Amino acid sequence: MAGSNYLAVDFGAESGRVILGKLDKILSLEQIHRFDNRQIQVMGHYHWDVLNLFSEIKIALNMLSNRGITRFKGIGMDTWGCDFGLIGRDNVLLGNPVCYRDSRTDGMMEAAFELMPRDEIYKYSGIQFMQLNTIFQLFSMVKSNHPVLDIAEKLLFMPDLFHFLLSGEKKTEYTIASTSQLINAQDKSWEAKIFAKLGLPLDIMAPLVEPGTVLGTLLPEICRQVNIEPADVIASATHDTAAAVAAVPAQDSDWIYLSSGTWSLMGIESDDPVIGQASLQNNFTNEGGIKGTIRFLKNIMGLWLLQGCRKSWQKQGNELDYGEIVGLAEQATPFKSLVDPDDSRFLNPPDMPKAIEAFCRRTDQTPPETPGEFARCVLESLALKYRYVSEKLEQMAGKSFKTIHIVGGGTKNKLLNQFTADATGIKTVTGPIEATAIGNILVQALAKEEISSLSEARRLVVNSFPLETYQPKQTEQWDKIYERFKSYIG
Repeated sequence: MAGSNYLAVDFGAESGRVILGKLDKILSLEQIHRFDNRQIQVMGHYHWDVLNLFSEIKIALNMLSNRGITRFKGIGMDTWGCDFGLIGRDNVLLGNPVCYRDSRTDGMMEAAFELMPRDEIYKYSGIQFMQLNTIFQLFSMVKSNHPVLDIAEKLLFMPDLFHFLLSGEKKTEYTIASTSQLINAQDKSWEAKIFAKLGLPLDIMAPLVEPGTVLGTLLPEICRQVNIEPADVIASATHDTAAAVAAVPAQDSDWIYLSSGTWSLMGIESDDPVIGQASLQNNFTNEGGIKGTIRFLKNIMGLWLLQGCRKSWQKQGNELDYGEIVGLAEQATPFKSLVDPDDSRFLNPPDMPKAIEAFCRRTDQTPPETPGEFARCVLESLALKYRYVSEKLEQMAGKSFKTIHIVGGGTKNKLLNQFTADATGIKTVTGPIEATAIGNILVQALAKEEISSLSEARRLVVNSFPLETYQPKQTEQWDKIYERFKSYIG
């Protein structure tokens, strides 16, 4: 490895970043550009502003060329799952993609189950049921006779869409496709029976490629605009959680990963899908990983609840940063009130604190009153939900786990990290913070054969980035409160 440059473009639900990775014995990162990613409401629907996001990528490339950095081994995207754009004749983008929090999927799960039973969909896909899944987004368009479907030629998930804008190639990478609930988990192909029974257009789905596929080169017009040399556009692990899991610094097999951010994704790495009555009943999911692995996991609403509270406080003129909010939470009374983070009312409420208050009143609890109490309620509830999910994982895997590896931006929340160790009773290791970008770059490096294996990639993470360990404390107190918490889970 001799000083190779890679670019990871990482889009999250709140912001996007362009990260420069330099691989030279260890991996070092530099954030080149960070920008907001806002949902825009138009005619009653929430959209992503794709062209603005694309322009931010080009701004980052131009910033690099101005510094004389013009040569890259690879450029790769990663984003959240489920959302997609549609491409028409002559490569025309047919509007801005709709956000997964949009209301167009209200009632769509129930309508779909009338045509194809829940257990049959799960038998093929192995994917947990959430109304935001691609299957229900696409089904809502069919049900409403959406006019754009008549002229759409290709459906591209968010990272595929940006890869298309960068390279001109219309392909779908497997890890992002697996979030759609339209893939057969066993043979890793589009499941024709799901498309047929729900009346979905199979012909618009793009060819599938494995993570680590070189799609093509950066379009000449982009190279000219930003003054950089042609570079390979690589379909890395394009689902952000798949990328984050690739960067988990695990050195054994007895571990749970927790990708912590707007969403919390908690699971294990498996060689095969885990599909049965227990996984269906507990609504666990089998998403694609790298090197043929399956990410058997559960989606948890995550720090979205805290982000929603902060937005509401900002509207009221209370400008608190996350550090201040966590400090207030640390001082608040423990276990005053608890919520199920995955209650559907928290998906996209107009006012998150009011939604939390309403949950507490429905469950005969005293609602939080101050920002510190709201934040503590959210963080304690998340830690307890992690325990609930980790116990389900142990039951279905038939084994105990010695370590929880927390990766992603949520690792900066030290209070939540300690709560996680306390609530679960499991040693918790945090880091790296930039796991998604790191995993993105590692899979690109695997594609370019600068790294030979997944185990070598994970050793590189251990050698390159700081990690922190949290040991469980006050577990008896958490054990007692856990019984109360379980009564709030729907």
